[in-house]
Amino acid sequence: MNSNEALLASWIKQSQRTVVLTGAGMSTESGLPDFRSKSGWWKNIDPTTVATVEALERNYELFHEFYKTRMENLQDCQPHEGHAILAEWEAKGWVHAVATQNVDGFHQKAGSQLVFELHGSIRSARCHRCSTKVKIESFLSGQTCERCGGKLRPNVVLFGEALPEVAWDQSLSAIRSADLILVIGTSLQVYPVNQLPRMTKGKIAIINMEPTDQDDQFDLAIYNQAGQALKVVDHYLAAD
Repeated sequence: MNSNEALLASWIKQSQRTVVLTGAGMSTESGLPDFRSKSGWWKNIDPTTVATVEALERNYELFHEFYKTRMENLQDCQPHEGHAILAEWEAKGWVHAVATQNVDGFHQKAGSQLVFELHGSIRSARCHRCSTKVKIESFLSGQTCERCGGKLRPNVVLFGEALPEVAWDQSLSAIRSADLILVIGTSLQVYPVNQLPRMTKGKIAIINMEPTDQDDQFDLAIYNQAGQALKVVDHYLAAD
Protein backbone atom coordinates (compact mmCIF):
# COMPACT_ATOMS: atom_id res chain seq x y z
CA MET A 1 0.00 0.00 0.00
CA ASN A 2 1.92 2.99 -1.29
CA SER A 3 -0.79 5.54 -1.94
CA ASN A 4 -3.03 7.65 0.22
CA GLU A 5 -6.06 6.14 -1.49
CA ALA A 6 -4.88 2.65 -0.56
CA LEU A 7 -4.30 3.74 3.02
CA LEU A 8 -7.78 5.26 3.21
CA ALA A 9 -9.24 2.01 1.87
CA SER A 10 -7.52 0.08 4.64
CA TRP A 11 -8.89 2.51 7.24
CA ILE A 12 -12.41 2.12 5.88
CA LYS A 13 -12.10 -1.67 6.09
CA GLN A 14 -10.83 -1.46 9.69
CA SER A 15 -13.40 1.10 10.86
CA GLN A 16 -16.46 -0.09 12.72
CA ARG A 17 -18.23 3.23 12.14
CA THR A 18 -17.39 5.65 9.33
CA VAL A 19 -19.15 8.98 8.83
CA VAL A 20 -18.80 11.10 5.68
CA LEU A 21 -19.04 14.90 5.71
CA THR A 22 -19.52 16.51 2.28
CA GLY A 23 -19.47 20.05 0.92
CA ALA A 24 -19.84 21.88 -2.38
CA GLY A 25 -16.86 20.13 -3.96
CA MET A 26 -18.84 16.89 -3.84
CA SER A 27 -21.40 18.36 -6.24
CA THR A 28 -19.27 20.32 -8.70
CA GLU A 29 -18.64 17.19 -10.78
CA SER A 30 -22.40 16.99 -11.30
CA GLY A 31 -22.25 20.37 -12.98
CA LEU A 32 -23.20 22.52 -9.99
CA PRO A 33 -21.01 25.60 -9.43
CA ASP A 34 -18.95 26.01 -6.30
CA PHE A 35 -19.73 29.29 -4.54
CA ARG A 36 -16.13 29.76 -3.48
CA SER A 37 -14.44 28.81 -6.74
CA LYS A 38 -11.99 31.34 -8.14
CA SER A 39 -14.07 31.67 -11.30
CA GLY A 40 -17.05 33.05 -9.40
CA TRP A 41 -20.67 32.48 -10.33
CA TRP A 42 -23.98 34.05 -11.22
CA LYS A 43 -23.44 37.57 -12.49
CA ASN A 44 -20.42 37.96 -10.20
CA ILE A 45 -22.72 38.55 -7.23
CA ASP A 46 -21.45 37.20 -3.92
CA PRO A 47 -23.98 34.56 -2.75
CA THR A 48 -23.34 35.60 0.85
CA THR A 49 -25.13 38.86 0.06
CA VAL A 50 -28.07 37.17 -1.68
CA ALA A 51 -28.66 33.97 0.32
CA THR A 52 -29.63 35.94 3.41
CA VAL A 53 -32.76 36.76 5.37
CA GLU A 54 -32.10 40.43 4.69
CA ALA A 55 -32.14 39.86 0.93
CA LEU A 56 -35.32 37.80 1.23
CA GLU A 57 -37.07 40.56 3.15
CA ARG A 58 -35.64 43.66 1.42
CA ASN A 59 -34.70 42.56 -2.10
CA TYR A 60 -37.00 39.63 -2.80
CA GLU A 61 -36.75 39.99 -6.58
CA LEU A 62 -33.01 39.35 -6.49
CA PHE A 63 -33.39 36.60 -3.86
CA HIS A 64 -36.08 34.88 -5.94
CA GLU A 65 -34.09 35.09 -9.17
CA PHE A 66 -31.01 33.66 -7.44
CA TYR A 67 -32.79 30.59 -6.09
CA LYS A 68 -34.95 30.11 -9.17
CA THR A 69 -31.73 29.97 -11.21
CA ARG A 70 -30.23 27.43 -8.81
CA MET A 71 -33.34 25.24 -8.92
CA GLU A 72 -33.49 25.34 -12.70
CA ASN A 73 -29.78 24.46 -12.95
CA LEU A 74 -30.41 21.51 -10.66
CA GLN A 75 -32.91 20.02 -13.11
CA ASP A 76 -30.12 19.49 -15.64
CA CYS A 77 -27.73 17.81 -13.18
CA GLN A 78 -27.48 14.29 -11.79
CA PRO A 79 -25.46 12.57 -9.04
CA HIS A 80 -22.04 11.46 -10.26
CA GLU A 81 -20.16 8.22 -9.71
CA GLY A 82 -18.79 9.41 -6.37
CA HIS A 83 -22.31 9.74 -4.97
CA ALA A 84 -23.09 6.22 -6.16
CA ILE A 85 -19.91 4.85 -4.56
CA LEU A 86 -20.81 6.32 -1.17
CA ALA A 87 -24.30 4.82 -1.43
CA GLU A 88 -22.76 1.45 -2.30
CA TRP A 89 -20.37 1.69 0.66
CA GLU A 90 -23.33 2.34 2.94
CA ALA A 91 -25.09 -0.74 1.56
CA LYS A 92 -21.96 -2.78 2.30
CA GLY A 93 -21.69 -1.42 5.83
CA TRP A 94 -18.55 0.62 5.15
CA VAL A 95 -20.29 3.99 5.59
CA HIS A 96 -22.79 4.53 8.37
CA ALA A 97 -24.02 8.07 7.74
CA VAL A 98 -23.52 11.07 5.47
CA ALA A 99 -23.68 14.60 6.86
CA THR A 100 -23.80 17.16 4.08
CA GLN A 101 -23.66 20.90 3.62
CA ASN A 102 -25.16 20.44 0.15
CA VAL A 103 -28.82 21.18 -0.46
CA ASP A 104 -29.16 19.38 -3.81
CA GLY A 105 -30.35 15.98 -2.57
CA PHE A 106 -27.85 14.10 -4.75
CA HIS A 107 -26.81 11.72 -1.97
CA GLN A 108 -30.39 10.49 -1.55
CA LYS A 109 -30.94 10.39 -5.30
CA ALA A 110 -27.86 8.16 -5.64
CA GLY A 111 -29.20 5.76 -3.02
CA SER A 112 -27.73 6.87 0.32
CA GLN A 113 -30.24 6.14 3.07
CA LEU A 114 -28.97 7.95 6.18
CA VAL A 115 -28.28 11.55 5.15
CA PHE A 116 -28.25 14.54 7.51
CA GLU A 117 -28.88 17.77 5.58
CA LEU A 118 -27.09 20.40 7.64
CA HIS A 119 -28.05 23.28 5.36
CA GLY A 120 -31.54 22.09 4.42
CA SER A 121 -32.87 21.17 0.99
CA ILE A 122 -33.49 23.19 -2.14
CA ARG A 123 -35.93 20.54 -3.34
CA SER A 124 -38.76 21.80 -1.12
CA ALA A 125 -40.20 25.20 -0.17
CA ARG A 126 -42.18 26.96 2.53
CA CYS A 127 -43.58 30.32 3.57
CA HIS A 128 -40.98 32.49 5.29
CA ARG A 129 -43.60 34.04 7.58
CA CYS A 130 -45.78 31.13 8.72
CA SER A 131 -43.64 28.11 7.62
CA THR A 132 -46.51 26.51 5.67
CA LYS A 133 -45.16 23.94 3.21
CA VAL A 134 -45.76 24.84 -0.43
CA LYS A 135 -45.04 23.28 -3.80
CA ILE A 136 -41.75 24.14 -5.47
CA GLU A 137 -43.78 25.36 -8.46
CA SER A 138 -45.45 27.98 -6.25
CA PHE A 139 -42.07 29.43 -5.36
CA LEU A 140 -40.71 29.26 -8.91
CA SER A 141 -43.73 31.12 -10.31
CA GLY A 142 -43.33 33.91 -7.77
CA GLN A 143 -46.52 33.30 -5.82
CA THR A 144 -47.12 34.35 -2.22
CA CYS A 145 -48.40 32.17 0.62
CA GLU A 146 -52.08 31.31 0.22
CA ARG A 147 -52.49 31.20 4.01
CA CYS A 148 -50.86 34.44 5.13
CA GLY A 149 -49.61 36.25 2.04
CA GLY A 150 -45.99 35.83 3.11
CA LYS A 151 -42.99 35.45 0.84
CA LEU A 152 -42.08 31.93 -0.28
CA ARG A 153 -38.57 30.50 0.04
CA PRO A 154 -36.68 27.22 -0.43
CA ASN A 155 -36.08 25.07 2.65
CA VAL A 156 -32.41 26.00 2.84
CA VAL A 157 -30.45 27.56 5.67
CA LEU A 158 -29.71 31.17 4.78
CA PHE A 159 -26.60 32.95 6.01
CA GLY A 160 -27.24 34.08 9.56
CA GLU A 161 -29.87 31.42 10.28
CA ALA A 162 -29.43 28.56 12.72
CA LEU A 163 -28.83 25.06 11.38
CA PRO A 164 -31.67 22.52 11.63
CA GLU A 165 -31.42 21.27 15.20
CA VAL A 166 -32.27 17.64 14.43
CA ALA A 167 -29.78 17.34 11.55
CA TRP A 168 -27.06 18.98 13.65
CA ASP A 169 -27.67 16.74 16.66
CA GLN A 170 -27.72 13.61 14.48
CA SER A 171 -24.50 14.62 12.72
CA LEU A 172 -22.74 15.47 15.97
CA SER A 173 -23.80 12.20 17.60
CA ALA A 174 -22.68 10.15 14.59
CA ILE A 175 -19.32 11.91 14.37
CA ARG A 176 -18.60 11.62 18.08
CA SER A 177 -19.09 7.84 17.91
CA ALA A 178 -17.15 7.33 14.67
CA ASP A 179 -13.82 5.56 14.18
CA LEU A 180 -13.25 7.39 10.90
CA ILE A 181 -14.46 10.72 9.50
CA LEU A 182 -14.10 11.22 5.75
CA VAL A 183 -14.44 14.88 4.72
CA ILE A 184 -15.09 15.40 1.01
CA GLY A 185 -15.16 18.58 -1.03
CA THR A 186 -15.39 21.30 1.57
CA SER A 187 -13.12 24.22 2.34
CA LEU A 188 -14.28 24.07 5.98
CA GLN A 189 -14.87 27.82 6.04
CA VAL A 190 -18.50 27.83 7.20
CA TYR A 191 -19.23 27.79 10.92
CA PRO A 192 -20.37 25.70 12.72
CA VAL A 193 -20.01 22.76 10.30
CA ASN A 194 -16.27 23.37 10.11
CA GLN A 195 -16.09 22.39 13.78
CA LEU A 196 -17.53 18.90 13.23
CA PRO A 197 -14.30 17.10 12.20
CA ARG A 198 -12.79 18.11 15.54
CA MET A 199 -15.59 16.40 17.45
CA THR A 200 -14.33 12.86 16.90
CA LYS A 201 -11.69 10.77 18.63
CA GLY A 202 -11.28 8.69 15.48
CA LYS A 203 -9.12 9.20 12.40
CA ILE A 204 -9.92 12.08 10.05
CA ALA A 205 -9.26 12.05 6.30
CA ILE A 206 -10.05 14.67 3.68
CA ILE A 207 -10.55 14.55 -0.09
CA ASN A 208 -10.46 18.02 -1.63
CA MET A 209 -9.21 19.71 -4.78
CA GLU A 210 -6.88 21.99 -2.83
CA PRO A 211 -5.48 22.34 0.70
CA THR A 212 -7.61 23.88 3.46
CA ASP A 213 -6.67 25.92 6.52
CA GLN A 214 -7.36 22.86 8.68
CA ASP A 215 -5.23 20.28 6.86
CA ASP A 216 -2.80 20.01 9.77
CA GLN A 217 -5.63 18.50 11.81
CA PHE A 218 -6.18 15.62 9.37
CA ASP A 219 -4.49 12.26 9.55
CA LEU A 220 -4.63 11.94 5.76
CA ALA A 221 -5.23 14.33 2.85
CA ILE A 222 -5.97 13.46 -0.78
CA TYR A 223 -6.01 16.30 -3.31
CA ASN A 224 -8.23 15.29 -6.20
CA GLN A 225 -11.77 15.53 -7.51
CA ALA A 226 -14.20 13.75 -5.22
CA GLY A 227 -15.46 11.26 -7.79
CA GLN A 228 -12.01 10.37 -9.09
CA ALA A 229 -10.55 9.87 -5.62
CA LEU A 230 -13.49 7.77 -4.44
CA LYS A 231 -13.21 5.64 -7.58
CA VAL A 232 -9.57 4.87 -6.77
CA VAL A 233 -10.35 4.11 -3.11
CA ASP A 234 -13.21 1.87 -4.23
CA HIS A 235 -10.78 -0.01 -6.49
CA TYR A 236 -8.55 -0.78 -3.50
CA LEU A 237 -11.56 -1.83 -1.42
CA ALA A 238 -12.69 -4.22 -4.15
CA ALA A 239 -9.18 -5.67 -4.48
CA ASP A 240 -8.99 -6.73 -0.82
